[in-house]
Amino acid sequence: MIKNTFIHPAVEMSEGDGVDVNRLFPVSSKMMNFDPFVLWDNFKIGAGHGFPTHPHRGFEAITYMFNGSIEHKDNLGNHSTVTSGGAQRFTAGRGMEHSEMPNSQGISDGIQLWINLAKKLKTIDPDYQQVDEENIPLLEIEGGSIRVIVGDESPVKLQTPVRYLRVNLDSGAKLNEKVPENFRGFIYVLSGKLNVNAEIVVEREAYFFEKTEALNIEALAESQFMLCMGKPHSEPIRQHGPFVD
Repeated sequence: MIKNTFIHPAVEMSEGDGVDVNRLFPVSSKMMNFDPFVLWDNFKIGAGHGFPTHPHRGFEAITYMFNGSIEHKDNLGNHSTVTSGGAQRFTAGRGMEHSEMPNSQGISDGIQLWINLAKKLKTIDPDYQQVDEENIPLLEIEGGSIRVIVGDESPVKLQTPVRYLRVNLDSGAKLNEKVPENFRGFIYVLSGKLNVNAEIVVEREAYFFEKTEALNIEALAESQFMLCMGKPHSEPIRQHGPFVD
């Protein structure tokens, strides 16, 4: 049984063609997913490496870029480049093929997140959306800022209720975030050190929560983190390679 809160570290591994990732899940039988979330990779891709053409089915994915860029091509006819601060969303639905390759010199890094589709939506038509940095809402707060990648303010749309934020906090700054009813999720620390509901979370660790009304967050050092939460489908998640059935 999963506790209401716990801390879990990311695991270093390789994926695709020479891509280094810090993976929160799936990593073991004890941490295969966190309904409705199926995969979380904090990736770094060097020029000449990436994810050549491959298939997907049964879920949605968001790639959010910190630095560099990713060139996306798919069998739906989409061909675009996502740059620093931008995001792409694809809905695999009944099936699609795509590639994601860096389109610049140096290192391209970001987060790829997979979100399960409800069983009734597994066979919907595949779809693709790109949103550039200037169209991702920026909220200024005391001692920091929030980018709303997915949420009421954002143009990025999913088939599952999700709130997905990139947060920067100065040392000593605080954030109180309400958790919608029946949502669960996690805070992933990119850099710095946080106190979250009286628990310490450091770089490349995540604080997982459910049955929680609010997140009381204090930056114990200058910090960057991702806050991701959503409504679970409460259905079995059957992931095998690039497919979630």
